[in-house]
Amino acid sequence: MTTPEASFTTERHVKYYLRCLKTFLPSAYTSNDSNRMLLAYLTLSGLDVLGVLETKTTPEERSSYINWLYHCQVPTGGFRGFPGTDFGSDRRNKDNEAWDPANVPATFFALVNLLVLGDDLSRVKRKECLEWLPSVQRNDGSFGELVGPDGSLGGARDLRYCCCAAGIRFVLRGRGDGLEDVPDIDVAGLVSFIEACQTYDGGMAESPFCESHSGHTYCAIGALDFLRRSSQDLQTLPLLSAGSRQFEALTTWLASRQTAEIEEPEEDDEEEQPRSLKDPLTDQINELPDIAPLDADTITCAGFNGRCNKYADTCYSFWNGATLVMLNQYGVVDEVRNRRYLLEKTQHLVGGFGKGPGDPPDLLHSYFGMVSLAFQGEAGLNAVDPAMGTTERTVRHLKSLPWQ
Repeated sequence: MTTPEASFTTERHVKYYLRCLKTFLPSAYTSNDSNRMLLAYLTLSGLDVLGVLETKTTPEERSSYINWLYHCQVPTGGFRGFPGTDFGSDRRNKDNEAWDPANVPATFFALVNLLVLGDDLSRVKRKECLEWLPSVQRNDGSFGELVGPDGSLGGARDLRYCCCAAGIRFVLRGRGDGLEDVPDIDVAGLVSFIEACQTYDGGMAESPFCESHSGHTYCAIGALDFLRRSSQDLQTLPLLSAGSRQFEALTTWLASRQTAEIEEPEEDDEEEQPRSLKDPLTDQINELPDIAPLDADTITCAGFNGRCNKYADTCYSFWNGATLVMLNQYGVVDEVRNRRYLLEKTQHLVGGFGKGPGDPPDLLHSYFGMVSLAFQGEAGLNAVDPAMGTTERTVRHLKSLPWQ
């Protein structure tokens, strides 16, 4: 008797996101209080991908969400991650503003959230934000997270900040009309830093000389994709050009991230004899792994990992998949086995997706698992722009703004 094919449980996912939007989140999210802007992005975009944002929320609710987002805008440009650092405009001054800073990821996600909600960004301090953005770029082209006390730059040299910074520039600078007196970021320096992050195995690392990682690889290509969209001069970058050594090594590395190793094997409960009672030679032989020939026909599920020799994880179906979409190489993905991994192993009974088999759902893995399915044309899901990480409908709205 064959097992029926798993399906995407649309209504359960809708209910999951509505619970996250309109009720208190579980206590496990307490440590993420300062990341409310990201949590809002995952929730609002989740409902948008499901195509129910406007039918399951009222105009008054969406207006209140927009007002909350603008409440998080910093007077000098950019957005804070949550209102907890806001001590009021009447108390803010040059001496204390460093303790209520705008930060790069929050600013990017705030802009995306506003676009998802249909806002025209008319209340965004566009010029101030674009003047602030170069202040968080280092001399080597990388970006930090925020400007701290005494003008110090906080945050590591990290491709995640580079991607968000390039995204902010893409959303707000557009054609640059009326911004001739506003200095741009060092685009050439940013590209150079990103290129230096490619490792010997083809993947991209957080910073030069670190280990390649799928999340950072996505951020590297996402940043370059944002830059490429606004400049004809960047169309032939080696990392984005099929046939180049860098491109081919990167694509090969991404393809090799799909794996049938989806969870740790259960431990043997048999009580182990004391080592002193064992025969040393027999002990060594028994500890050798039992390796069977790999039969592709017996593999039903194959998710993605983020690094070599790791188990699959729901979110990496997005980090790797979205990168391959941007490179126009998604054809290397085994879509059938990736879909079965997501729907049969990590889709949760109550809606949403967990990190791995048996894990409870959380917002990050739920959203990126669902978007991975959207890349494969799953019925009932709206198409998603891989760099913006939100629906193509939202990107069309962005393109309708005057400066775009």
